[in-house]
Amino acid sequence: MDSLGAFNVFVQVTETRSFAGAAARLGISPSAVGKAVARLEARLGVRLFQRSTRSIALTAEGGLLLDRCRRIFAEVEALTGELSASRAMPRGKLRVSFPLVGMLLMPTLSNFMRAYPDIELDLDFTDRIVDVIEEGFDAVVRTGEISDSRLMTRSLGAFEHRVVGAPDYFQRHAPPETPEDLRAHACLHHRYPSTGKLERWPLYRDGAFVGHDLPVAVTASTLEPLIYLAEQGQGLTCVPLFAIRQQLRAGTLVSVLDPFLQSTGVMRVVWPSNRQLTPKVRAFVDFMSAELPISDT
Repeated sequence: MDSLGAFNVFVQVTETRSFAGAAARLGISPSAVGKAVARLEARLGVRLFQRSTRSIALTAEGGLLLDRCRRIFAEVEALTGELSASRAMPRGKLRVSFPLVGMLLMPTLSNFMRAYPDIELDLDFTDRIVDVIEEGFDAVVRTGEISDSRLMTRSLGAFEHRVVGAPDYFQRHAPPETPEDLRAHACLHHRYPSTGKLERWPLYRDGAFVGHDLPVAVTASTLEPLIYLAEQGQGLTCVPLFAIRQQLRAGTLVSVLDPFLQSTGVMRVVWPSNRQLTPKVRAFVDFMSAELPISDT
């Protein structure tokens, strides 16, 4: 930065053809201008001006430096303009990690792309716990609590689960009236790919968990196959309500055991707190908070 200041003094001298003129432009004394030029010449090991009592003129080396300085300052000015524009208009690559249920959120992401065409989305879908900072994500969408003090967080909404099956399935099998009745049904389970464990169906009676020992007809690492198979009458599955609102409205799925389901999860977006909230991240956080159809209330 000291060098840039000295180069600026040099350019002002060449444009005004005098130390006094450069001093007036820069708001410093002529002696300060002379010292700055002398230090620059000493640093570069060349003479930049031919001085006389009446005028100064550039040496060949001074002319070469002037061309380079003008190019440098033009680049700085262009970069300053680009950075100012980037603050005003969200743009650039946005790297975001979603849980595997994120595929069900694609309509909202598609709307985001239409709203911000200058943002390039780099999407990662995984249920493993990613390190937001070390892996270089701009933002991460996850369920559950966030305890990392290095992260900022905003809730995207709370959600509940539903146990659902197709009307055709319930024509062949009596709908369960208690959690224990599920032991006579084909149950389609979500399996966490990171651990291999089955996600518990959040069934409770009087505050006690009663979702033990459910039959397993199918397991899948994502929700979409479970929802499809349930619609096809292959069994019952337990999934977030936001994932099946359309099917419930259309009547292709019917919920059962609602009084026994007590879970309420929270989906959040998190981002590194030690980074400036750039326009692209702010646009993503604000858009998802406003447009993502998570909350069941």
